[in-house]
Amino acid sequence: MISLGGTIGTGLFLASGSSVAEAGPGGALIAYTLVGTMVFFVMECLGEMATFLPISGSFNNYAGRFIDPAIGFALGWNYWYNWAITVAVELTAGSIVMSYWLPQVPSVVWSIILLIIILGLNLFSVKGYGEAEYWFALIKVLTVIVFIILGIFVNTAVLGGHYYGTEVFRVGGVQGLGVLSTFLTAGFSFQGTELVGVAAGESENPRKNVPKAIKQVFWRIILFYILSILIIGLIIPYDDPSLLNDDVSHISVSPFTLVFIKAGINPAAHIMNAVILTTVLSAGNSGLYASSRTLLDLANEGKAPRFFRKITKNGIPIYCVLLTAAIGMLAFLTSLFGNGVLYRWLLNISGVAGFIAWLGIVASHWRFRRAYVLQGYKIDDLPFKAKTYPVGPLFAFIVCLFVLVGQGYDSWTKTTVVASDIIAAYIGIPFVLVAYAAYKIIKKTKLIPLAEVDLISGREAFLRRTLKPEEENNFSEDISIFRPSTWKHILIKLKSLRNRSQN
Repeated sequence: MISLGGTIGTGLFLASGSSVAEAGPGGALIAYTLVGTMVFFVMECLGEMATFLPISGSFNNYAGRFIDPAIGFALGWNYWYNWAITVAVELTAGSIVMSYWLPQVPSVVWSIILLIIILGLNLFSVKGYGEAEYWFALIKVLTVIVFIILGIFVNTAVLGGHYYGTEVFRVGGVQGLGVLSTFLTAGFSFQGTELVGVAAGESENPRKNVPKAIKQVFWRIILFYILSILIIGLIIPYDDPSLLNDDVSHISVSPFTLVFIKAGINPAAHIMNAVILTTVLSAGNSGLYASSRTLLDLANEGKAPRFFRKITKNGIPIYCVLLTAAIGMLAFLTSLFGNGVLYRWLLNISGVAGFIAWLGIVASHWRFRRAYVLQGYKIDDLPFKAKTYPVGPLFAFIVCLFVLVGQGYDSWTKTTVVASDIIAAYIGIPFVLVAYAAYKIIKKTKLIPLAEVDLISGREAFLRRTLKPEEENNFSEDISIFRPSTWKHILIKLKSLRNRSQN
């Protein structure tokens, strides 16, 4: 439920309209399908690692253990600021939603109120966070289901009295290079799927729960997003002025609103405003949770100041939560730059950071799988296997690189080049590179040889605590001295120690 609440948000309810306008219904469908497929491959990679070695912080720790501590450091801080910025994105969107009802109240007031609510939810126990997220996600899921059903009725003239069929979809088709600009929006929409990995260390039985959650969350997201984009493309023309106006200060840009109106539901704008407000609280709630846990993990590893390790009696990393909430105050800048402009800047910054995080997951898994085989383990013994390896991870890696390099092309090709747009499109990349270089120079880290990759620390204790008796016997057999793979693993370690002593 954590992942579901973190992914169905303003990316679907607001940004999907501009995606159809820029890429056409066919182009938007292609972009969301490709990114959704890529996310599935990323989740397979994460699931394989998280079930074998469930640790809080997930892929940030994996990168540090399987590749280079400097990469783990850079990805950890990237993921923290990714979700911290997302909190600011959602607070900005929330102030816009509230301004629709009460335009005379300054938007910064609503940002403050929403931040207090989200902060309050995260300062309770993890159970309180999960309970709130369950109800938030339920409202969003029901809204999407109702939208899909009503959309089918509208398309077939059961409601609205006009038969659309595929005529609108065929007219819009695919709008050439507009598809490229939609990838970042689609990526932002899918962000949050990796929260399953962040929560793996706190799950009672990750070997069972993580694979189940990955499969369920993926199919739900694909179902909701792909069907929703298809419904929008079948009913709303891609050149509809409401879609082209991507300033989210106008609720009419929500394609959900337009479809509801065509279904004869006149209060559609108010209904969608309420749902989007719930979406803001849900996504902000998930963002604050994910970023605070990532910062806590960085502190526990010595990659952030020690005082961030402070935990309340309810299990809340209090200073991590407060610092992330402080970053969320960027939403207060709406009074200087305007709601719509700030929203797009923050969305782009968060979107780029998300693709960097996914790239890190795939790279970590690639190293994990190679080290796993080299050290004498058998693929069949993995609790969960990435079935599409190596094609799936390679596809995901290429897509992430493609988006990171090319997603800002429209900022360069505009008649008037706006420096702030270019900065928002690419600032995440130098941030990660500087963090990586600084840590590598100061700590003098090196690429970890595959034979020295740590696949053991923390795993046995965790399994002893979570496995059932019969499973524990199987685990004991896996490390038996009578298994050839065990001796092969020992010999590799001894050879590695000898080489290090000689150097």
